[in-house]
Amino acid sequence: MSRESDAACLVWEVQLYEPFSRVWISKGYGRATTDADPAAFGRAVLAGHLARGPARAGETFRALVRTGNDQSLTVTADELLAQSRTVDRALCQMLPTYLRDALT
Repeated sequence: MSRESDAACLVWEVQLYEPFSRVWISKGYGRATTDADPAAFGRAVLAGHLARGPARAGETFRALVRTGNDQSLTVTADELLAQSRTVDRALCQMLPTYLRDALT
């Protein structure tokens, strides 16, 4: 794989915080090759995951996104409330089917 294509690769993971053991547990992960903004992509992934089944009282979710350039960012559920809850249609098409279906 060339370095240019590495830069377009996003690896994402949705995590749930377990307060008793104080660890983040993986609830879903995947990868996409896209030139989309990693933060917007992370918000779309987390919104899709939460649309499949809303968080119960006390649950804390986040999405981690890592780029091919070794950059990483974290999107929290609180950020979804502050941002628009609408996911761009083109960005939605880049999500796995189960997340895409949850957002429609």
